[in-house]
Amino acid sequence: MADLASLASLDSAFWRRAARFGARGPTWFARYSPPVIGVAICAFASDHRRVIASNLKRVRGPCSPLRDSVDVARTFATYASCLAEVLAGDVPGEEPARAFVLGEGHVDAALADGRGIIFATAHTAGWEAVGRLVWPDKGLKVMIVETPERDAAARAIQDEARRAIGVVVTHVGSDPFSALPLVRHLREGGAVALQVDRCPAGLRGRAVRMFGEDARIPEGPLRLSALTEAPIVPLFTGRIGHRRYKIVAYPSIRIGRHADEVAFDAGAQQLADAIQDFVRSHPTQWFHFVT
Repeated sequence: MADLASLASLDSAFWRRAARFGARGPTWFARYSPPVIGVAICAFASDHRRVIASNLKRVRGPCSPLRDSVDVARTFATYASCLAEVLAGDVPGEEPARAFVLGEGHVDAALADGRGIIFATAHTAGWEAVGRLVWPDKGLKVMIVETPERDAAARAIQDEARRAIGVVVTHVGSDPFSALPLVRHLREGGAVALQVDRCPAGLRGRAVRMFGEDARIPEGPLRLSALTEAPIVPLFTGRIGHRRYKIVAYPSIRIGRHADEVAFDAGAQQLADAIQDFVRSHPTQWFHFVT
């Protein structure tokens, strides 16, 4: 039986196992139960509920208590649906997950440099679609990069599901040598996708303004761009239906090999501006469950 800590933590192995179990059930159950379960979790996860409500106010300003309650519940429901769809993988008898792209020209222009490409993304609905659905016809191999999760068992469940659908994942921590596979992948013409909407403790960051407040953007993607001269393309995903996503790409950011601190600060602010623009258009699809 799950302990209380597992029930309270959305990133625990307990919830990953539960989502995987439901996602592999009958089609009707896999499609309609996740949002119901997400709303049920919302009712009990009071700390996460308060964080989401606070983030929504930052993103779209204060609203009525009813609007706040509805948007918080929608955030949990969408999170549950996305988690279930990732863990389900390809379902026999169902169409595979699909996405349409806005701003594909920004990606084409960046790829024309021939130096690989860095996708700067965020904890938004279906963000793992970056690795599976972005331009497979171009032969673009995408490596998703994450910091190690708190719960090793939960990470193992998630990574197993990703490998099953052909997503390449690598975990990068504070050890500088852990970034070497990323450099090699870019120099081979690949794509590296990193989430930049959080700057965990222990990672170097850059000060930015986002949603009218001081914030920090991880410095790693900017340093990686300077080292490899691979352009950074801010790219975010949103869920528009069952196993259906949209991907929005923004103009690329190029950090020169000999860039100064001003250039790094400007690049960080460009990333923050892109996050802000997308999240303000999709406030209930930002899974920022931390303060």
